[in-house]
Amino acid sequence: MDFPRRVARPMFTHMSNTTGPRLTRSVEDYLKAVYSLTEREESASTSALAEALDVQPASVTGMVKRLAECGYLEHTRYHGTRLTEAGSREALRIIRRHRILETYLYTHLGYSWDDVHQEAERLEHAASDTLIDRMAAILEHPSHDPHGAPIPTPSGEIERPECVTLNEVALGLAVQIRSVPDEDPARLRYLETLGLVPGARITVRERAPFDGPTTVSVETRVNAEVIGSDLADGIFVIPVPGR
Repeated sequence: MDFPRRVARPMFTHMSNTTGPRLTRSVEDYLKAVYSLTEREESASTSALAEALDVQPASVTGMVKRLAECGYLEHTRYHGTRLTEAGSREALRIIRRHRILETYLYTHLGYSWDDVHQEAERLEHAASDTLIDRMAAILEHPSHDPHGAPIPTPSGEIERPECVTLNEVALGLAVQIRSVPDEDPARLRYLETLGLVPGARITVRERAPFDGPTTVSVETRVNAEVIGSDLADGIFVIPVPGR
């Protein structure tokens, strides 16, 4: 019996206005996911990528191999996946598009900070670099998106502040929130009700043992707030400026 010949899916789509062949949406999502996962770890595991992208591990294995062959990833068996210089450059270009779009939607189109992520996810794959640069100019070249995440420059440079998670802050220490995760709208709305937003100054008052909740006081609030360990682990903070 003759079986149909398997045809590999293309890695590229149309030509970008400024950077040559444009990567497919799937490839862009993989590179962005690897970048995100390796911000806190040296490499991204197959299982972590599968969870982040909501795909089967077998699909991750195949795509990682193809991206490694194209020079975007380095994969070592049992040690996970990392971006190459070329992969990092593309990932930062995608992240720039996403964060500029979030900022533009929030600042000029009346979107709330808990709505912009999903809208930007859809638009980032269609927006040209020229459009993003024009949006950035209208926004006067913002350095951070509405959730406090740094926006890469057109040349691929990105601020890397010495942040720690709220779980890592010593008791009694005053800190300022630098950024919060943007993926979950319900979580963003909840953080906003607590006053735990980028720029807020907070002090860690108590922390229960065995990954228990953390009690913090917010500078602009009267009552202390108690948040779970998982939530605190996604809140990145920096020392209070000037102290």
